[in-house]
Amino acid sequence: MRSDLELVAKLIQPEARVLDLGCGEGDLLDNLQQEKSVIGYGLDKDAENIRTCLSRGVNVIEQDLDQGLSNFNDDAFDMVIMTETIQSVKEPERLLKEMLRIGQECVVTFPNFGHWRCRMQLAAKGKMPVSSHLPHRWFDTPNIHLCTFSDFESLCADLRMHIIQRRVVNQQHEERSVINLAPNLFGSYGFYHLGRPL
Repeated sequence: MRSDLELVAKLIQPEARVLDLGCGEGDLLDNLQQEKSVIGYGLDKDAENIRTCLSRGVNVIEQDLDQGLSNFNDDAFDMVIMTETIQSVKEPERLLKEMLRIGQECVVTFPNFGHWRCRMQLAAKGKMPVSSHLPHRWFDTPNIHLCTFSDFESLCADLRMHIIQRRVVNQQHEERSVINLAPNLFGSYGFYHLGRPL
C-alpha cells in the first residue's frame, strides 16, 4: 500500500463505516477491511479500477464525483476519504460539504501548489511548475483546482469546517521538523482530518 494511504489508514477506527472517493484499485479499503474490519465502499469511474476492486472483494460503486453525492443519506458513514482527488473535481467546495453531510468526519489529502519548488519554477521560468508531486504540464493535467495549504484552510474557515488534525509531509510522505517551520512553503502534501462545525 502507498505510504500516503498508510497515513490515512491510521486515522480510521476499527469497524468504522468508510467511503473512499476516487478509490482507485481499492488498496486502502482492502487494507482497512483486513486490518480493521471496516464496512467500506469505494467510488470510482474507471472501469479497470472497478474490476480490480471487485476481484479483491472491495465494494465499489461506479460514480463520477462531479455528479455529487446526493445518492447517499445524511450520516451514512463515520469517515469519508478523498486522497489526492479534490484538485481534480469541478466543484471542490460542494464536494467538501457533501462529504461532511454523509460522513461524521472526513480526510482530504492533496499536493501543495505553494511548495517552494513550484514558486521558484514559476518565478524563474515564468511557466506553470512541473515537479514530482505535480508531474503534469498545464495542458495535460487532471488538476483543475490547484491550491496551497493556506487556500484550503481559508476554504475550511469559510465553510466553518473544523480542522481536527493537519499533517504536512514531504514528497516521500514523511514528516520533518523543518516542514513545520513554514508548512505552506516546505510541505509537499497535506493531510486534513476534518469535522463538522463545533
